[in-house]
Amino acid sequence: MHAVHRSMFAAAVAVGVIAAVPVFAQAERNFPSKPIRLVVPFSTGSGVDTNARMIAPKLQESWGQPIVVENRTGGGGRLGAAIVAKAPPDGYTLLWTSSAFTISAALFADLPYDPIKDFAGVTLIGNGTGAIVVAPSLGVKTVQDFIAYALARPGKMLLGSAGAGSATHMTGERFRIGAGIKSVHVGFKGPSEAALEVMAGRIHFAYIGLTTAMPFIRDGRLIPLAVNAQERSSVLPDVPAMPEVLPGWVREGGQSVLAPAGTPRPVRKKISQEIARILDLPEIKERLQMVGFLPDPCTPDEHERFLRAQIQTFAGIVRLAGLRGP
Repeated sequence: MHAVHRSMFAAAVAVGVIAAVPVFAQAERNFPSKPIRLVVPFSTGSGVDTNARMIAPKLQESWGQPIVVENRTGGGGRLGAAIVAKAPPDGYTLLWTSSAFTISAALFADLPYDPIKDFAGVTLIGNGTGAIVVAPSLGVKTVQDFIAYALARPGKMLLGSAGAGSATHMTGERFRIGAGIKSVHVGFKGPSEAALEVMAGRIHFAYIGLTTAMPFIRDGRLIPLAVNAQERSSVLPDVPAMPEVLPGWVREGGQSVLAPAGTPRPVRKKISQEIARILDLPEIKERLQMVGFLPDPCTPDEHERFLRAQIQTFAGIVRLAGLRGP
């Protein structure tokens, strides 16, 4: 290219870049200026879905823009994640997911997205409490009774979950490995479906979040054997915590919000700060406490560090359990 033409081209590019900066900055300041799509990769009624639908109206009140919660189930959360990975990086399409996101990163070698390169952290939401549950018809009332029952039937026990690679799957596997149980995993579209299969007696046990399980526990259709928490839950004070049953047990993961890679940090920070404000509202804190959910919001940078650490943690669990996917 001729020197004069190169100079003219460089000048034009520079002017274009300079002109674009105020436009991007204004767009970030005005965010949001249109509806936000909040993709939940799990079924309606799941703990992730329930919390997303609890927070969405508050975001709508704050910003004056519709917050559309869209359930895109399948693949233990991977289908919804793939949809968000391909969305424009402008903050108007977000993923509200669980630790299934980092579990899948550790479990599957052929994901349709890169869990690190295709996503940007927004914030953690917090940690829910779930329980290993069985149906009354199984005839066991304590976790010790259940373990004895399962050990007497090696390979015949069916473990239900919200899908292969879901948080419910991983926790169920961790429990059965720690207890020495040999079981066959059966994945469903979501935790509600898994709970119904347990109640119907077609599945022997499952790990279900209390947001989903509590109505069935209250009416006696599910028996909680142990809760996934470091201490007993105030919601189920008579049910032992996992460390009481399996010494050394540590709860992993949690719910979080992610954006497509390239989403401007100021936009992600604005979303993170607003979600943190909402999680601190007395009415929201009270509702979350009723199902044993512990809010734990953070900054986008903290969230990205957390995701990387969790992928490494779950990679170790996957190796231990021999669960590596294709």
